[in-house]
Amino acid sequence: MSFATSALSRIRLAAVSGRTRLLSTPWNRLPYSGGAATFGAIPSVIHSAAAKEEPNRDSTTVTSTSTDPSTDHKDKKRRMSSSSTSAIIASASAILTTASIASSSSPTDTRHFSTMPPVAQEPHHSKVVIIGSGPAGHTAAVYLARANLKPVMFEGMMANGFAPGGQLTTTTDVENYPGFPEGIMGGEMMDKFREQSIRFGTVIHTETIGKVDLTSQPFKLWREGQEGSEHPTDTANSVIIATGASAKRMNLPGEETYWQAGISACAVCDGAVPIFRNKPLAVVGGGDSAAEEAVYLTKYASHVYVLVRRDKLRASKVMANRLLSHPKVTVLFNTVPVEAKGDGKLLKSLVLQDTVTKETRTMDANGLFYAIGHIPATSLFKGQLDLDEDGYIKTIPGSTLTNIPGVFAAGDVQDKRYRQAVTSAGTGCMAALDSERWLEEHYPDQH
Repeated sequence: MSFATSALSRIRLAAVSGRTRLLSTPWNRLPYSGGAATFGAIPSVIHSAAAKEEPNRDSTTVTSTSTDPSTDHKDKKRRMSSSSTSAIIASASAILTTASIASSSSPTDTRHFSTMPPVAQEPHHSKVVIIGSGPAGHTAAVYLARANLKPVMFEGMMANGFAPGGQLTTTTDVENYPGFPEGIMGGEMMDKFREQSIRFGTVIHTETIGKVDLTSQPFKLWREGQEGSEHPTDTANSVIIATGASAKRMNLPGEETYWQAGISACAVCDGAVPIFRNKPLAVVGGGDSAAEEAVYLTKYASHVYVLVRRDKLRASKVMANRLLSHPKVTVLFNTVPVEAKGDGKLLKSLVLQDTVTKETRTMDANGLFYAIGHIPATSLFKGQLDLDEDGYIKTIPGSTLTNIPGVFAAGDVQDKRYRQAVTSAGTGCMAALDSERWLEEHYPDQH
């Protein structure tokens, strides 16, 4: 119902009930839908008309059959009062109709009629907000929801390049997460995580947080697309950051075709799947991570080739010696992959290039594993949270506490060593418990 229709109905209702006062409720509290600023001058016009009424504002309109002169005189006054009310209603109706037309006109016209400043929308406040929706974020949500803290999660929409659910949504078979003896698809597992969070009362927004201010309480958050607004869209007493990290990729020709069909960024996650067993595999990288993954893959591969861009390894001396001395490992220096080839379903070979001579050759390989680093999704927090040299959030050892009280970090965004779904879930539990205790100490009345 429009402002004009609602107000006019109230005027008529007042007349029917016998009240000549136009409205008993202040004008600025009348229900309306849109065009509020249009009606700034209307109250004074109608109240001016109402001021001409008889002093007896509570008289009733009735028909009397008495022949007493004094009674006739009272009836005459009542009829006059009724006529006055009818006139006022007619005037009000005309004014409100004009206002209604103005409210439905162009935005330019509305601004012309405007005499009231826009009302700022109040940010939505929560006790605790979770940013991120991988195993860490959802585990934290389940624990917090069961503690009646009513967590709010921003799961992101293609945040950090991933759909809601994070890296696992790009993974096929997950065989090393407890509770799934037959394995489970990564996307399906994250769907189950999400369902469990919702079951216990987590409010999930499929939106991305684009800006934060963690310098004062309550913490301020802006949803993506509204970062330029002076006022935040959301506030919270505690924030759990579970934005994850993404593996660096080479974007080779054929990479998209064979991603998770021969190409992976996690040997520990995917190395044991059947398509890699007793097959030649390749690892790209020259650091400790590459050395560790290559040695791990020797349990399943017929042979492992390590492709190193430079003429030496960056790995520590111990790891380098272990790699170079392993009978199932061959290190190819000054070598990079430049194309992935296969049968359209699975990877079968790699085109390699010598970084010195630029010559190319093709090598059989059923698997290619990137071990060239990860990028933590922490750009949102730079300058506010303490980050290490690689951009990961620093937490107090044995906890999820950051340098800002009330802000906690869980999952791959603070774990550069393990980077597993199960360890992420574990730190999500830790973050929830840390946040719950912190809220009990600092906001006991809201707990």
